[in-house]
Amino acid sequence: MPLFNSQHQNDRGIRWRGIAATAMVELLVLFALAFAVVRYVEWSSAVNLAEFMSATNPSSAANHSGGSAARSIPPEIIFG
Repeated sequence: MPLFNSQHQNDRGIRWRGIAATAMVELLVLFALAFAVVRYVEWSSAVNLAEFMSATNPSSAANHSGGSAARSIPPEIIFG
């Protein structure tokens, strides 16, 4: 029975190694998720910026006169 009692005492103690290992895994997962979120935001911002820039650039078909897009829009449309 002394062997059983010593095992029982070990089970009742706080397992600091397990707590530290769990905390390290949690921190690793947290950093991985934060990194993934930051990379996704950077990627989506770059995609949105590229889409915005392509939408604001005048196309060659709409601006065949060689001037700027503002010159090809009649003043009635701009000033109402």
